[in-house]
Amino acid sequence: MIRRREFITLLGGAVAWPLAARAQQPERMRRIGVVMAYAESDPNGQVQFKAFREHLQKLGWTEGTNLRIDLRFGAGDPVRIRQLAKELLSLGPDLMVGNSNAVTTILQSEVHTLPLVFVSVSDPIGSGFIADLARPGGNITGFANFQASMGGKWLEKLLEIAPLVQRVGLVYHPEPPNFGYLKSAEAAAPPLKIKLEGLPVQSRAGIEQALETFAREPRGGLVIAPNVVTFANSSLIVALAERHRLPAIYPFAFYAKEGGLISYGFDAVDQFRQGAVYADKVLRGAKPSDLPVQHPSKFEIVINLKTARSLGLEFPPTLIALADEVIE
Repeated sequence: MIRRREFITLLGGAVAWPLAARAQQPERMRRIGVVMAYAESDPNGQVQFKAFREHLQKLGWTEGTNLRIDLRFGAGDPVRIRQLAKELLSLGPDLMVGNSNAVTTILQSEVHTLPLVFVSVSDPIGSGFIADLARPGGNITGFANFQASMGGKWLEKLLEIAPLVQRVGLVYHPEPPNFGYLKSAEAAAPPLKIKLEGLPVQSRAGIEQALETFAREPRGGLVIAPNVVTFANSSLIVALAERHRLPAIYPFAFYAKEGGLISYGFDAVDQFRQGAVYADKVLRGAKPSDLPVQHPSKFEIVINLKTARSLGLEFPPTLIALADEVIE
């Protein structure tokens, strides 16, 4: 026979048990789909994604416990990128993340209500991704890379190193953001007494042909604009610049580390960490429309002295002093 006090205790335990069980249930698994513009074998894409993944972990997201990340590499191929986007969307993600204008354009056309965070895109307003930097509107936000004025700044910086250059080819992918870099460089060229030539490229073969043709005349140099085609073919561009003895300036440090003469740009790896911050906010309930699109606040210079010596060039001491990294 159960006494009244014992019965009440047992009854209270029966009520408390499901409450405790509910409290101990694991947090709902969240899912992020990520499309990178790089080829899977490209170490730059791997390093940037690693920074994204590790920073999410620091923010409390553990893969296999409360988060799953599905990663795909587009290798600069629009058809493949669209296929990958559809594949990831079929998995039911809570958030999509992509880098570059090419990837973001395709994701935007496939993702209509799902939150989308972009990293390293040019001219997000002109590209039609957002309506306003401070209040993006819609379901998209993220991190932009360079202002259009960088076209002229890259040209000026190149001439600090290679003052005998008289012709500069700006290698770009023919899409709206890159036209801004071209116009900026064209405006800066006359005062510098430089003949500027736009070199539109859309493929590996196009890069080889454009640089081969450009290098036939002497005193040439290159400005490499940031886009999915130049990302995917960074090693090729560096090798061709070396083969044709063309001084070149690049938008990201990894070019200089691969043997490029100089890079002048922002820290692309760190921007993926910032992308993780926005991913965290969205997964915790923030609306992309309330998260302002941000531009880089810090730029870095990486110079390659070995490449300079092979071209018979010397970096000005003032530029060496300003460099964030000097490769011997």
